[in-house]
Amino acid sequence: MVSWGSQVIPYVAPGTRFARIAAGAYHSLALRGEGTVVAWGYNGSGESMVPSGLTGVVAIAAGESRTLALKSDGTVVAWGYNFSGESTVPSGLTGVVAIAAGSYHSLALKADGTVMAWGDNSIGQIGVPVGLNGVVALTAGGGQSVALKADGTLVAWGQIYIGSGTWVSPTVPGELTGVAAVAAAYGHSLMLKADGTVAAWGGNRSDQSTVPIGLAGVVAIAAGGFNPGGDERPVVHSLALKADGTVVAWGAGEPGTMGYGDFGQSTVPDGLTGVVAIAAGGAHSLALKADGTVVAWGEDGSTQSDVPGGLTGVVGIAAGRNHSLALKANGTVVAWGDDSDGQVEVPVRLNGVVALVAGDNHSLALKSDGSVVAWGFDNDRQWTVPGGLTGVVGIAAGPTYSLALVPDAPRLVVQASGNAVVLSWPLWAQGFALQATINLTDPNSWTTLPESPVIVGSQNQVTDTISGPARFYRLKR
Repeated sequence: MVSWGSQVIPYVAPGTRFARIAAGAYHSLALRGEGTVVAWGYNGSGESMVPSGLTGVVAIAAGESRTLALKSDGTVVAWGYNFSGESTVPSGLTGVVAIAAGSYHSLALKADGTVMAWGDNSIGQIGVPVGLNGVVALTAGGGQSVALKADGTLVAWGQIYIGSGTWVSPTVPGELTGVAAVAAAYGHSLMLKADGTVAAWGGNRSDQSTVPIGLAGVVAIAAGGFNPGGDERPVVHSLALKADGTVVAWGAGEPGTMGYGDFGQSTVPDGLTGVVAIAAGGAHSLALKADGTVVAWGEDGSTQSDVPGGLTGVVGIAAGRNHSLALKANGTVVAWGDDSDGQVEVPVRLNGVVALVAGDNHSLALKSDGSVVAWGFDNDRQWTVPGGLTGVVGIAAGPTYSLALVPDAPRLVVQASGNAVVLSWPLWAQGFALQATINLTDPNSWTTLPESPVIVGSQNQVTDTISGPARFYRLKR
């Protein structure tokens, strides 16, 4: 398990395996493989105080300041904040197969496909639609609830806050099938379907969820925006790249009470063609052309739309709140725009980069060796890369947090070959060591084999001569 930001994982015994994780506003949860729960972080409402003797847990969920646990017998246990009864599980609730926690409300999916809800109902978030059934999954947001039905449709209830003291009912797309890509910004989501059409839902104060009529042939999407703070509505926009190399944009809307709004981020430059990638920042947009050049438009108060002169050979782009990044074919990075938190100060001698992403005020680079380099704003440790993080195959960034995708533990294949065994595992499994022991009961007896693997096709391979007692093998990160 890897965590970074404002939470630090407590000590657990070496070798502990976790099956699930969850995060609330200021506390975190981990479910051990044997069905017990570890919690850490803020505990002002008891949300991190796991009930004594709690076992048999198969799923966990975290709300604003409380925790839910689903047990293998289909019952639910809750603890933490309970002002609106969100931690008071309905009497007799059984047969539960899944749970979800909103800010101040709780949901339970029963084996018969129906949903139970309890807690705060000030904006209808526990008002389960009459007759709702056939549900196979559910989730809960701050003030909304969403259920996925077996027929691929979504049902939502409650309300979403869109700023300026305004709450609106959630809208959802139709049947969720053939999904090719998704994107999200402040308060709205985009979905690209395999047939080249786009669906959008969520806040729509800036028309960011109003997909242009007839939009088709789309091959990539991006969602941008920022939250000015206070009661001011978020400023958001959407981009779509078409197969013909043109870009369609919508959203932004009129300026709000603080003057934020339309910076031209949705006004695509006339004649823009030959585009192969797009990125959406806070209030600016980027387009990468097939010739390796970059075009930018929208807000430019921090020169985030002022592409450096002579920039060519670009193969990837990313956009933060007020800064822009470009990945060159030689594995180096160019950055420009706001540098108030060092977000455009690319580390010296950074090379071998294969992917870039940007948060509001921080930047991440994935290297070809599976390691991650980060820089910029770090108040929540969003660029403090966890020690020993290797084997990464994908990265993403939220406004103030970072994500790294590490594949599941690779499969180790053991085959006999005369008086030896041949051990193979995938090349992508960087950072794993091949270890052996003759005593499974002693966790300290594992030793790393000295042989360096040879590359055979897409596999690492080691041959170990058989001698003495039986040996057991594993891959250990």
